[in-house]
Amino acid sequence: MRNLLKILIVATLVFVLSACNLIEFGLGNLKEELVGRDMLIQTYDEDSQLIDRVQGKSISVNADGEFAIKDSEGKTVEKSSVLNITVGGKQMLHVGSSLLSYETGLQNLFDEYSQKVDITNFDRSVPFLNRLVNDLQNLTSGKSKIVLIRSQSGQPLATFAGNDVSYFSTDIDKSTALLIDGKFLLIYRCDYSIYDTELLQ
Repeated sequence: MRNLLKILIVATLVFVLSACNLIEFGLGNLKEELVGRDMLIQTYDEDSQLIDRVQGKSISVNADGEFAIKDSEGKTVEKSSVLNITVGGKQMLHVGSSLLSYETGLQNLFDEYSQKVDITNFDRSVPFLNRLVNDLQNLTSGKSKIVLIRSQSGQPLATFAGNDVSYFSTDIDKSTALLIDGKFLLIYRCDYSIYDTELLQ
């Protein structure tokens, strides 16, 4: 019990003292609403072939709330999967195919990493403590991770890596947002795996 208490105290101190990725994520979303992000948007078919590519300095990607399903009290029952994208004041709607949207400066390392991963690890640990520490680290300082992204049919599509990686839920159905070394990445309608970098070394 004492060891658990010590771990909780250390985890709390790490949360308070470290650069908080949760706050950085929130500030980035506010910036996106006010001035947009300098981003690249790419959509892919089920074979991971590029369909289209949009780049701009004032881009915002949000769920189109008109397509969210709500109950009689107005609470969202099912998130919208329709993307309402603005690019320099012009509108683009997207739904269906896989989409990646990421800030300029974030590099797709797809060709540098193998397209399939085979991991063998026999280290012993305490799973519930690992989850506690990993969840806390995700919200605060992030962790060195590699993100392997595949199309909806499982075809390799993109790879990103960073020393400070955190992931977050979004208001868009079937999507995940990540901060990778301070840069924003939105994964929409893709399969993906996120590995601790140490697990692949």
